[in-house]
Amino acid sequence: MTKSERRSERKRRDPDLGVLVGQLLFAFQDELFATLAAQGHPDLRPRHGIILAYLDAEGSRATELARQSGQHKQVVGKLIDELEALGYVERRPDPTDRRAKLVAPTALGLDQMARSDAIVAAIEARHAQAVGAETYRAFKAVLREVTESQRAPRP
Repeated sequence: MTKSERRSERKRRDPDLGVLVGQLLFAFQDELFATLAAQGHPDLRPRHGIILAYLDAEGSRATELARQSGQHKQVVGKLIDELEALGYVERRPDPTDRRAKLVAPTALGLDQMARSDAIVAAIEARHAQAVGAETYRAFKAVLREVTESQRAPRP
């Protein structure tokens, strides 16, 4: 067995955090967006989750969506444009600051948000049942801590 083959075998047996989190994310997105498509939202793509996962029902500023998602403002702006063209969001004046705009879900966006919440709850319930509710709660708590630590500024 070559050095490269040994490394590949080790990666398969003991994948690192990035590989595991990536596999989880892609499998989660595949299920979520396939189910949304079957429920009447066929035009949404996983990239739209950058906006939809953080969007408040009352509306959110694009700068806040960028901060929460960790994406550049330009990426967020492009995705908002796409979602606006698809009819999921609209831009409206922020009542607390007339210079600012809120990105607010339309009726279609609110429907998607409700369906996504139900789909995610079902996915999480399935995992909790598979590993046990307490183990799943502990997993999410540790994953949250690791994520926050990874996103923290480095000295």
